[in-house]
Amino acid sequence: QVQLVESGGDSVQTGGSLRLSCAVSGDTGNLRTIAWFRQVPAKGREGVVCTGIRGGGSYYADSAKGRFLPSLHYNKDAADLQMNNLLPEDSAIYYCAASDSEWWSFPDPLIETAFVYWGQGTQVTVSS
Repeated sequence: QVQLVESGGDSVQTGGSLRLSCAVSGDTGNLRTIAWFRQVPAKGREGVVCTGIRGGGSYYADSAKGRFLPSLHYNKDAADLQMNNLLPEDSAIYYCAASDSEWWSFPDPLIETAFVYWGQGTQVTVSS
C-alpha cells in the first residue's frame, strides 16, 4: 500500500503564492507518476499537473501552465506543487495522487481513474 499526505493549504489573496507538499510512504517502489488534482464543491476532480517519477517530464492542465510547478524530492519521498499568481478560481481542495503507470501511457494524462492512490486533500482558498 501507498500512503499520501498533503499539507500546505492556506488562505491567500489574489496574486499570492503557496507551496503544497505531498509526503509519500509505504510500498513506493512501483510508483511511476505523481499528480495533483483539485476539486470544488459539486464538481468532479480536475487534473492540475502530473510528473513522471523516473523522468518523462510533466504534463500540465491549461489552467496550470506558467503558474504551477511540480517538483519531486527523492531523498524525502515527497512531492511539492509551487503555485504562483493564484486566482480566486484556484480555490479548491487539492489532492495528491499516484499511479504505478507512466503518465504518457494514459489516454488522458490527467484522468482521475488512472490514479490508484490518493491523499486526503488540503484546502486552498484565494480571496479577491
